Amino acid sequence: MARTIIHSDKAPKAIGTYSQAVKVDNTVYLSGQIPLDPTSMEMVSGDIEVHIRRVFDNLRAVAQAAGGDLKDVVKLNVFLIDLNNFAKVNQIMAEYFQQPYPARAAVGVASLPKGASVEMDAILVTSNQGRATSV
Repeated sequence: MARTIIHSDKAPKAIGTYSQAVKVDNTVYLSGQIPLDPTSMEMVSGDIEVHIRRVFDNLRAVAQAAGGDLKDVVKLNVFLIDLNNFAKVNQIMAEYFQQPYPARAAVGVASLPKGASVEMDAILVTSNQGRATSV
């Protein structure tokens, strides 16, 4: 089993002992993304909508570095400090994804890294089985 480690400068660098993503054949496992600005590595300022969009933008950057895009996501996990924000996730997700939507789980959690209000990870399947390029 050949593994390719995926990295994008357009997404926050890992803040722990993990890779942004790992690609095995044409399946890509994206690590959790929180609303960090990839340049400053600081949390974005703004309301939950700004945070959710930043997380989707971070996921998209890593997906593209792996040779795919959000349209290739087959499973999305959403972690929220406040499940009352779930409707906002649905609303914004409809801006980033088209039908058929990926399988998804939404989980309420007590806390997230760096005090984030939302975190998401994903699995995507690309049509490209070759090696990904870092972006």
